[in-house]
Amino acid sequence: MIYTVTFNPSLDYIVDVENFHLGMTNRTCSEQMMAGGKGINVSIVLQNLGIENTALGFIAGFTGEEIRRQVSQIGIRAQFISIPEGVSRINLKLRSIDGTEINGMGPTIGQAQMDALYEKLDTLTDQDTLVLAGSIPASMPSSIYSDIMERLQEKGVTFVVDATKQLLLNVLRYKPFLIKPNNHELGELFGVTLSTREAVVPYARRLQERGARNVLISMAGQGAVLVAEDGSVHLTPAPKGTLVNAVGAGDSMVAGFLAGWQEQHDYGHAFRMGVAAGSASAFSRYLATREEVERVYTQLI
Repeated sequence: MIYTVTFNPSLDYIVDVENFHLGMTNRTCSEQMMAGGKGINVSIVLQNLGIENTALGFIAGFTGEEIRRQVSQIGIRAQFISIPEGVSRINLKLRSIDGTEINGMGPTIGQAQMDALYEKLDTLTDQDTLVLAGSIPASMPSSIYSDIMERLQEKGVTFVVDATKQLLLNVLRYKPFLIKPNNHELGELFGVTLSTREAVVPYARRLQERGARNVLISMAGQGAVLVAEDGSVHLTPAPKGTLVNAVGAGDSMVAGFLAGWQEQHDYGHAFRMGVAAGSASAFSRYLATREEVERVYTQLI
């Protein structure tokens, strides 16, 4: 079973605004309200690809209940832990102004809620994969991902981490199966600018030297790179298509890779599935369906 953990789920309020003017009243011309957060996005795309999974995380207030409702409606097993105070965040995403977002803070997670999460995680075995993805609330220590991995290390759980900066660096000694920085995040770790597929390879290998088994790097319009545990390097330009919505594209790449790996245990196939899923979501108004992923996959073979 694949489990995803989202510490700070959200309702993503995704809107289009024509002729946006700063300091003026603007009105939407289209809008969506979707359950979000990186781990939840991974769960949704896995479900769309036919991969059974369980979504873990923390929810609070009326927004939290809507997150639970939407995730359960999709068919994902939702085992969210309720926080008695505060509300889960709403993230405003202006689709018509590329990359513009306003993300909420989220509720404070107490020790009782963390103990409840640990109780669920303690049931995982060497047959399970745990995806730790996204930001954490300010109330959580930056070591939380590594704390979880240390606790579960003897159980043989397969770890996947999609995080940045110290959250990512802290986990490398626990040898995660997969990490997925983008080229900007990878460059930030080493104080360099990485703008070509070839340029990211040596820095991905440096993360492998520190413990990562497979490093998958998303590069938006420049494509993607996989530096795999078996020594192989896979590079591809971005598939052709019209960018509609970049929200969740990186999460979709993680889900596609895991689905591809589960299907064939072949790095080439897993890489192509990851790229296809990430691109298909970017070409769609919401997260990619199986049919959309398969259409993009045909460009990569």
